[in-house]
Amino acid sequence: MGKYGIGQPVLRFEDPRLLRGQGRYINDVNLPGQAHAVLLRSPHAHARIRSIEVAAARAAPGVIAVYTGADYAADGLGMPRATMPRKRGDGSPMFAPQRPALVTDRVRYVGDPVAMIVAETLAQAKDAAELIEVDYEPLPSVTDTAQAASPGAPAVWDECPDNVSNVVERGNKAATEAAFQKAARVIRRRYVVTRVHAQYMEPRGALGTYDPGEDRLTLYADVQYPHRVRNMLAQSVFRIPESKLRVIGGDVGGAFGTKGWQYVEHRLVLWAARKLLRPVKWTCERSEAVMADEHGRDNIGDIELALDADNRFIGLRLHMLANLGAYIGSDRNLLTPFGQIGTVTGVYSIPAAYVHITGLLSNTNPTAPYRGAGRPEAIYLIERLIDDAARELGVDRIELRRRNMLPSSALPYQAPLGPYYDCGEFEKNLDMALKLADVAGFAARREESRRRGKLRGLGVVNAIEQAAGTVQPEYAEIRFNPGGSAMMLLGTKAQGQGHETMYKQILHERLGIDPADVQFIDGDTDRVAFGMGTMGSRSTVLGGSALWLAADKVIEKGRKIAAHLLEASAEDIEFADGSFRVAGTDRALALKQVAMAAFQPARLPPGMEGGLYEHTTYVPPKDTFPNGCHICEVEIDRETGHVQLVRYAVVDDVGTVINPVGLKGQIHGGVAQGVGQILMERVVWDRESGQLLTASFQDYAMPRADTLSNMEIQSNPVPTRFNPLGAKGAGEAGTVGAMPAVMNAIMDALAEVGVTQLDMPATPDRVWQAMQRARVPNGGGPWP
Repeated sequence: MGKYGIGQPVLRFEDPRLLRGQGRYINDVNLPGQAHAVLLRSPHAHARIRSIEVAAARAAPGVIAVYTGADYAADGLGMPRATMPRKRGDGSPMFAPQRPALVTDRVRYVGDPVAMIVAETLAQAKDAAELIEVDYEPLPSVTDTAQAASPGAPAVWDECPDNVSNVVERGNKAATEAAFQKAARVIRRRYVVTRVHAQYMEPRGALGTYDPGEDRLTLYADVQYPHRVRNMLAQSVFRIPESKLRVIGGDVGGAFGTKGWQYVEHRLVLWAARKLLRPVKWTCERSEAVMADEHGRDNIGDIELALDADNRFIGLRLHMLANLGAYIGSDRNLLTPFGQIGTVTGVYSIPAAYVHITGLLSNTNPTAPYRGAGRPEAIYLIERLIDDAARELGVDRIELRRRNMLPSSALPYQAPLGPYYDCGEFEKNLDMALKLADVAGFAARREESRRRGKLRGLGVVNAIEQAAGTVQPEYAEIRFNPGGSAMMLLGTKAQGQGHETMYKQILHERLGIDPADVQFIDGDTDRVAFGMGTMGSRSTVLGGSALWLAADKVIEKGRKIAAHLLEASAEDIEFADGSFRVAGTDRALALKQVAMAAFQPARLPPGMEGGLYEHTTYVPPKDTFPNGCHICEVEIDRETGHVQLVRYAVVDDVGTVINPVGLKGQIHGGVAQGVGQILMERVVWDRESGQLLTASFQDYAMPRADTLSNMEIQSNPVPTRFNPLGAKGAGEAGTVGAMPAVMNAIMDALAEVGVTQLDMPATPDRVWQAMQRARVPNGGGPWP
């Protein structure tokens, strides 16, 4: 409808405010009389705490309090725990150690917090932290995923000597083994998916305050799920009614899954604020973030593909080691390996599949969802394996994919590991992308690169992901004011995705309301009645659908009011283009007029409650499956190993596109994060000491504008019927396809010089070393 409706390329309403510096991020929030908190963190990956001496720190200038884990325990505060049903391989219960707010006995990763200092100023708190003396007894540590699973590896917890927290299986093991027994060929590979950190624009922060008159806590924090943060803190930590705790989230400078709801700093600032009767603020510094935050990815997959004599896929097996870190403080820390299982068969017809995932403990930060939450890893595994299979079999990799791809006629399709693909045009995605990327002209471009002494490679991948799950509902409310303007209140939480614009477009499409007349509200548990937050590409699908259905309720009540005012039957009232009209006549009232009348009792039908406020809590019947095709071209410098992206094309199916401009932005950002992980990003510890080696941007490399190439993006939307909008979700699609596309392009280029194995990140030194190793069989001579 009009220039603001669904499908229109609307510029973001949020941007003028943000670009003028008028945003309100967590570090912009300050309260009168606030104190500043600093956390003292462990310098050891694993050590026993013999003693903590805090007297000197407590006596330092400006210091208000110094707290340890003993103080926390003395106040009887609780800890959240994981509740997902999981077991170990022998059937015994999952070993899921809770995450203490402040450690009292043994630290288990570099960055584990041991004390909190609260002072009048941040500088005074930092100075006092240096006066705390902690007597550590260093213990053996394990930070490497493969090593953590090895016999004899140091135990992170004495109660769990093999470091195995839990085991997850899915699929038909017997049927899969039978498929492998009759296979003509089996392709086996091991792929490592490295650990990364979100590195958002603004590091985390938290500000707690306590009102003794109301006996009420308020937390200001940059979180993705304000209501879930409130519920966890109220129920599991402070053991108070939710009505006694408010969470407010303003603008969020990026999150990508990592700004979740289980961080200890949230508990600590509220606890300190209640004890001190003044606001307490903690701000994470960039140099602290990698130590303080949860991380993403970090797993090793041994994957096998069974093929028949016609090169058709008949079975897939995956045994994976997933590094969960030192603690499993909530279900968040179990989501990534769990979320990876289903879509590892990709968009292909694979009749039998079996997955076995071992969740391991290590002396590292806990892992949790990071953009894609397991789906990029799944597509990375299957798409790399298909390329390797094609090379080993001597067949064309695109044709091998096409031969095994699910046709549209096969949909809906029940995948062997659980996902239900309801709709999609996978082969059309591929055909569109091949044309968009001019793959027909690749051979000529490769030859031109050769003349310049460069290697050129092409990566073609088909991506699919499970999004917008059915486990958690979402909430939307439309609340009209007496003057006819409206508020929309959403239970999701924007972190830069453009929610305000997207939701205003949906509301304009359904109700015809001018976006200027609509106030957008999220992130405040006192203003928004309910919500599960933003993650898993769910906001448009669930939040947008809830808003659409709430608008239907507005129309239904408005129709009755309009009928009364127009002296007609409600059955004769039509609603379109923002107006109620008596069918077949020119008698009409604008929605704004009807909304104003709703607050005037004399103008309402007898017995009708005044006002116009409607809400919906929505959960879809099925998950959605965004999909697409990514094609990447890279050039590699033979002398330095430097990899440069030179072309990138995406054809995506995210269902109904609400805003093409916003969608392209999401794809751009997602691709950038996938590219970053493949080319340079990696959290690294020293294997011997467990010391964190990549705590700052001096050591943790990040992609820049010149890392990327121009991106050509087209949409091939196939709306789903499982929600009223037909949307599938878009926030993570770029990352899901980018990781395998870039790596496959690199391996295609390196195949020319004999490189057959390389794991991410493909940094220049690693690429150069791989090329040198490949020269050894030729006596170190020149490449062909």
